[in-house]
Amino acid sequence: MSAEVKPIPKSSHTHPRSNGVDIQQPNDLGHRTVTNGGRGLKVAYIMSRFPRITETFVLYEMVALEKYGVQVEVYPLQRERTKTMHPEAVSFVNRAHFQPFFSWSILLAQFYFLWRDPQVYIRTLWTLIYANWGSSRFLLGALTFFPMAVYFARIMKNDSISHIHAHFASHPAAVAFVIHALTGIPYSFTVHGSDLHRDRHMLREKVADAAFVVPISRYNQQIIIATCKGDFADKTVVIHCGVDTQVFQPNSMPTPFEQGTGPFTILCIGTLHEVKGQSYLIEACRLLRDSGIDFACRFVADGPDLAMLQRLVEEAGLTNRVHFHGRLTRNEVAILLSNADVVATPSVPTSDGRREGIPVVLMEAMASGVAVVASDLSGIPELVEDERCGLLVPPRDVQGLASALALLYNNAEIRHRFGKEGREKVVTEFDVSSNAATLAEYFRQSEVEQNLRLFAS
Repeated sequence: MSAEVKPIPKSSHTHPRSNGVDIQQPNDLGHRTVTNGGRGLKVAYIMSRFPRITETFVLYEMVALEKYGVQVEVYPLQRERTKTMHPEAVSFVNRAHFQPFFSWSILLAQFYFLWRDPQVYIRTLWTLIYANWGSSRFLLGALTFFPMAVYFARIMKNDSISHIHAHFASHPAAVAFVIHALTGIPYSFTVHGSDLHRDRHMLREKVADAAFVVPISRYNQQIIIATCKGDFADKTVVIHCGVDTQVFQPNSMPTPFEQGTGPFTILCIGTLHEVKGQSYLIEACRLLRDSGIDFACRFVADGPDLAMLQRLVEEAGLTNRVHFHGRLTRNEVAILLSNADVVATPSVPTSDGRREGIPVVLMEAMASGVAVVASDLSGIPELVEDERCGLLVPPRDVQGLASALALLYNNAEIRHRFGKEGREKVVTEFDVSSNAATLAEYFRQSEVEQNLRLFAS
C-alpha cells in the first residue's frame, strides 16, 4: 500500500510553550508512493518492554523505518529478560536506553525540571494523577514511570529527538505525554487491542496533546473518537500493523497433508493466555478427533496458561495430536507456516475487558498463503473477510470452530482460494514496508510543524 499524507489541518490545542501558535494535526490518508520517507528524522520509540518476542509488529516496524532513513532510538520502560530473541532485535537492544526505576541521574532530572519550570512539572504530575484517578493500574503505572519519563525528557532533548512514538495507549503513551509536556517534542502513539479496550482513563488527555494517533483498525478508531466525544477526530489515522511479505511467502510445494505423508496441520501462534482462546481450540480438536479427522495441532509461544492448556489436552486424550513448541523466532515461524494447512486464532473477549486488535499471526499466515480461521471480533474482520480470504466464527463457538476447520480439511480448493485471496489482502493493505513509509511521512510532517512553531516563537 502506498499513501499520501494530506496537509495537516489546524487544531485548537496549543502547547504551553508554543506562544499561542496552533499545533496542526494529520488528517486522513490519500494515495501516492512515498519516496523521501523520513530522511534525517530521529524518532524515539517507547514501549512497555523490549525485546518482547511476541511484539514483532514493533520490532519490524522499526526495522522498516530505518530502511526509510529514520534513525530510531529505543526507550523501553522495562527490559524483557529472555533467552529467545529475533536476530533483528539485537542491534536495537545493544543501543536501547534501558533505565532502572531509580538512579541518581533520574533524581537529578527531577530537580532540573523543577528548577527550570516548576509549574509545568507539577501540572504534568497532577494531570497524571487526576486523569488516572479511579484506575489503580494506570495510576500506579503513571506514578511508577513518571520519574523515568522526566529523565527521558532530559536526555531526549539533549539528543535532539525530532519526534516520539509510543506503542500502546497505556503506560508508553503516558510517558510520551510527560516528555512532550516538559520539552515540547511532538509525540504520537499506536493503539492496538487491550491497551484501548480494558481501560480508557486519560485517553482524552493523551489524544489531545498528541500530534496524531494511530489506531491499527477502523474499529479502534471509532472507539477513540467516541471516547473523546468527537473531538480530535482529525488526529486519528488508521495505519495497520504489517508483516514482511518477502519473508512470509506462499510455499510452492504441497503440504505433507496434501502429499498424503502427514496429518492435517493446524497452527495456533500467540501467547498462551485467556484472550487468545486456545482452550476453545483444544475442545474443537476433541470434536475433530471424534469425527475421525486425522490432524496435528501445534501451539507456538508460551505464557501463563501453559500448564492449564496442557492439562486440558491430557484430559481430552489429545497428547499425541496437540503439541506445544514454546517461543520461536520469525524465521522458525515462517518454516512452520510453509507446512501448515490452516492457522486458527480463536480470540475471545475476557472478563477484565481484554480483547485482540488484529493478530499479526493472521497477517503472517495469509501472507504465506495459508487459510485462516479466526474470531469475528474487534478489527479482525478488517483483515479476514469472511468466506473470501478466511472463515470467521463467533468467539467461544466451539462447534462453529470445529466445523470451519473440518470444512478446510475436506476442501482443498477452498483452502487454496482463501490462501491466494489472503496473500493479496496482506500485500495490498498490511505490508510492513508500505505502512512504515506512511508512518514516516507523518513523522516528517510532525517535525516540519514543530520547526515552524519554533520559528514563529
